[in-house]
Amino acid sequence: MAELRTLVLMRHGKSGYPEGTPDHDRPLAERGQREAALAGRWIAENVGNIDAVICSTATRTRETLIATGIEAPVRFEQRIYGGSPEEIFEEATLTEPATSTLLIVGHAPGIPWTALELASENESSAIDAITMKFPTSAIAVLTTTASWAELGPGIGSLTQFHVPRETSD
Repeated sequence: MAELRTLVLMRHGKSGYPEGTPDHDRPLAERGQREAALAGRWIAENVGNIDAVICSTATRTRETLIATGIEAPVRFEQRIYGGSPEEIFEEATLTEPATSTLLIVGHAPGIPWTALELASENESSAIDAITMKFPTSAIAVLTTTASWAELGPGIGSLTQFHVPRETSD
């Protein structure tokens, strides 16, 4: 039986808008730091160990990854910043075959579009939710029996979609 691989697609946390700061260099806002930390805890509890990470080179994605507390080998890729699903797939196909769980930290619209492309053969309430909105710090979890080299449209199943938010008691 083919090995099950897990792809976790995460949008960066809520960013700040300091005056005069280029888009690529915008940092996380305090809320983004808190929600990225919540996302990291959710991933640890619901997905488990992350074997490898591909992260956009943007400041807010780097800060998101740090705030999650996830410790795994990281490859920073400029193409994830503003990346189309095709570019994100291409970066994912370079993943070591032994990697079973890959996290990609990026931006909208590339991250939600990639989730929808991968799961294009599925229908679910999670897909409907992603179609409506993929907020900051949101996480889509997809599984596939395909190898990373074969990753592409329609070969994944969307198993979870989570938006980490603070709840008041």
